[in-house]
Amino acid sequence: MLALLKLGCLVVYAAGLTAFAGAWHGPVALGAQYLAAAFIVIHVIELPFFSRALRTYRGSLASSVLQALLFGVLHSLPLLRAARA
Repeated sequence: MLALLKLGCLVVYAAGLTAFAGAWHGPVALGAQYLAAAFIVIHVIELPFFSRALRTYRGSLASSVLQALLFGVLHSLPLLRAARA
């Protein structure tokens, strides 16, 4: 289920980028751009709240931050659960 939600995030970003690049036009394209931008803004706001959890990631901190920017809570919550266990 988590992988499916992460895939959904990637689809939102891909739709926003293709609309921004001009591959498609209209109100739906504008909505895709706004939705992708909102996802990024929300995930940037989440970073300070999950900074401790991001440091527990087994890979590099930069990789963890990048995944948090892409997936937000979908990346951070499993790290929090693992830290509590």
